[in-house]
Amino acid sequence: MPNTYTQIHIQFVFAVKYRDAIIADLWKERLHQYITGIIQNNGHKLLQINSMPDHIHIFIGMRPDQSISSLVQNVKTESSKWIKEQKFCNSRFAWQEGYGAFSYAKSQVPAVIKYIQNQEQHHKKETFLDEYRKFLSAFDIVWDEQYIFKDLE
Repeated sequence: MPNTYTQIHIQFVFAVKYRDAIIADLWKERLHQYITGIIQNNGHKLLQINSMPDHIHIFIGMRPDQSISSLVQNVKTESSKWIKEQKFCNSRFAWQEGYGAFSYAKSQVPAVIKYIQNQEQHHKKETFLDEYRKFLSAFDIVWDEQYIFKDLE
């Protein structure tokens, strides 16, 4: 798009289906690399990615020629298919429906990158669900508790 100049920083957060803790340390770096490729092939810039066994954070510089929902759907579909092809899981892998997408100013980028890099330490003190609810509250997003990622029963 000629004469279109943007600076859009978005953090995506979504969970493994049923919040199963199945993203293993053994292959999570390969998953991050694969998702980085998906992001780049869609023309966006990956700023930071990190995952815990049950969820993932992806922070990008986004181009305006693709919708957020289209990109997230592409990332989820292609990465799920790849995980299955690689036979990383004994059970069937899928991402849970839904996602969070949170926008940031340029001045916030370093702090968001650091936050995502430190997920392992962060989740020693706070659960994913508590973290997710804090994101929703901090961004003044009205949500219905029945649609929040649920704890395993």
